[in-house]
Amino acid sequence: MKIAIGSANPVKINAVKIAFKKVFKNQKIIVKGIEVNSGVTNQPMSDKESLKGAHNRAKKSLKALDFDFGVGIEGGLQKIGDKWFDCGWVTVTDKKGTEGIGSSLRMQTPLKMIRMIEKGLELGEVDDVLFKTNNSKQQQGHFGLMTNNLINREKCYTDAVLSALSRFIHPEIFQ
Repeated sequence: MKIAIGSANPVKINAVKIAFKKVFKNQKIIVKGIEVNSGVTNQPMSDKESLKGAHNRAKKSLKALDFDFGVGIEGGLQKIGDKWFDCGWVTVTDKKGTEGIGSSLRMQTPLKMIRMIEKGLELGEVDDVLFKTNNSKQQQGHFGLMTNNLINREKCYTDAVLSALSRFIHPEIFQ
């Protein structure tokens, strides 16, 4: 089984690989990342925009590589009341157009970070500045930095991909 993911980020690629291997235990799994444009802003500021980015990445990666599945992962922020939260959205699409959707956990994003994002930085860049690290998006990510690695980006995205795959695990319920 071949899975295309609309990203070259090794954390996202590995999360997809782990999730698909858990669901499709008896199949050979090949996962290939490919950079595709999300069609949304670099820092999505709503669930709607993040989900659109994940959908676009899944469709574009599937079309580009002509594999069995396309996966899109798009992190973004969402304001709920007067607080901001970070969340990753996942879309898994097959060749027939069947689409599964999942998301990661949500974590409150401090106002100090939001102010920096409003000045033009992406959340990953803000994390790198505040935590004095480099390229955290391809490592532990925001969730890992905020929890001293008690939660990390790969695990969150693995769970989000698994939740999107529920559409393919129990197709009869979705009809």
